[in-house]
Amino acid sequence: MEDVGSANMMMPDISPLAGEPIERADAERLAGVLKAFADPARLRLLSLIQSSPDGEASVSDLTEPLGLSQPTVSHHLRILTEAGLLERDKRGVWAYYRLVPSAIAGIAELLTPPRKRATKKAR
Repeated sequence: MEDVGSANMMMPDISPLAGEPIERADAERLAGVLKAFADPARLRLLSLIQSSPDGEASVSDLTEPLGLSQPTVSHHLRILTEAGLLERDKRGVWAYYRLVPSAIAGIAELLTPPRKRATKKAR
């Protein structure tokens, strides 16, 4: 079983591309989040959820498009949720998942060199 950390995993405030050394704890948190991203099924899950009509989906909405079993999809959703990339909303017997836009934007920001960030913000 894969372990990417706990539900309190947060993105570090500093970019490894900012020119300053990243602290060990920040590197470990960032590695955990990137590890959650580093799986084709999880990338597809993020894409499927983001592109769904309401921007959210349940496990039953995701099993067929992925071609994976319900327990496998649930496992991947748990990892993405624990990494802080998805939010889970329980409604009766169903749980619905949606992206956490700030987490996705945070990863993009971390991986964008400072010069490119300045150009993007100036547009």
